[in-house]
Amino acid sequence: MNASPEPRSGRRTAERRLRWLALCAAGLAASCGGGGDAAAPAPAPVAGAPSPAPGPAAAPSPSPSPPAQAPSAPTAVATVASGLDHPWGLAFLPDGRFLVTERAGRLRLISTSGGLTTISGLPAVQATGQGGLLDIALDPAFASNQRIYWSYNEAGSGAEAGRNGLAVARGVLDLASASVGNVQVILRQTPKVAGSSGHFGGRIAFGRDGHLFVTMGDRQNDSERGYAQDLSRGHGKVARIHADGTIPADNPFVATAGARSDIWSYGHRNPQGAAVHPATGELWSVEHGPQGGDELNVVRAGRNFGWPLISHGCEYGATPADRCTPVGGATSAPAMEQPLAHWVPYSTAPSGLMFYTGSRFGAWTGKLFAGALSGRTLWRFDIDNGGSIACTPPGGQAPSNCSEVPLVKNLNLRIRDVRQGPQGHVFLLTDQGGNADRLLRLD
Repeated sequence: MNASPEPRSGRRTAERRLRWLALCAAGLAASCGGGGDAAAPAPAPVAGAPSPAPGPAAAPSPSPSPPAQAPSAPTAVATVASGLDHPWGLAFLPDGRFLVTERAGRLRLISTSGGLTTISGLPAVQATGQGGLLDIALDPAFASNQRIYWSYNEAGSGAEAGRNGLAVARGVLDLASASVGNVQVILRQTPKVAGSSGHFGGRIAFGRDGHLFVTMGDRQNDSERGYAQDLSRGHGKVARIHADGTIPADNPFVATAGARSDIWSYGHRNPQGAAVHPATGELWSVEHGPQGGDELNVVRAGRNFGWPLISHGCEYGATPADRCTPVGGATSAPAMEQPLAHWVPYSTAPSGLMFYTGSRFGAWTGKLFAGALSGRTLWRFDIDNGGSIACTPPGGQAPSNCSEVPLVKNLNLRIRDVRQGPQGHVFLLTDQGGNADRLLRLD
């Protein structure tokens, strides 16, 4: 069938386009490009229009590649270093290398390619049970003073022989010789305890004002845990000191007769994660409960967090697990703090705590994260949403502002520490033991 004749208006349009093309080829039409605020639209092709004589072919301009878009959350896990044995704490050096503690007493320098070097010069570490070489932190002025801080289990001597307790030391790191010098012990948890190899606490974190927070556990034994309420002892406390170990004049119990002047808060069981809120400057922590009752807390000056007078957890072996009597007989009491979140009826053993402030993973910005040992996961808290946090609500209710990160949960590994790196990546330390542990990066 023949095509319908072209309407007269269509012929006029085609003729105008032919004349426009001819002028463009001759360089006489100003509207062919440039000179205006907006580029003229390209003419539609016209069937049967004669083509102008071809000129020299110009090399085509390469199409610019679209900028790579970072995922809104990590989608892959990379191994940075392997062959670690019960790593506990992680710090980032300015040159891209890492410092990692191992509970057995080794401080490892890890290269960007995953090579391991042992740093010498640390004081003797008693590695027993949960104790050993624990956390690590760089001085806020590390670039100028090369000073590092670490926590560890220190054996007693003299009258305290056979006892042990948490200590914090600092020293000057010499990367060229892979050693630490000018070592000073700046805090000791006293009195030291006999017959216990657990609940040391041991997390350290610098506040925005340069003060150092130190978490100290209740030392685990039933005969010791009640001292978490005793202000004369270091059991179950968070301490706050200057970087040289001296006491800030505004600590809450400086003027309290018989109290340790380094105490910031008390009534803790075993805080295993500590991080400073990037906006408020407040210390947040996660701590282990007994059977259930793990907690997420905002650790404010002078506050009593209740252990062992109140708890959301029960004694080990108590049944039924979801209706057992809590330690102390109650979950609350006047003048004692309630956690922001707690885990029941079983523990997840939270360890390590991180506020994510980077932009690499936009969906994580402003969130809080904690690793988990028995839970073998990474918990995410949507603290930027406001409202309550419920990770394990009763009665089949849905969690609120709390979830597990599937990418990490699927690894089925004990997560000891979680930290944000300088470029916005998230790093994890696993805690499997047997030289099978790794430093991981979430990409």
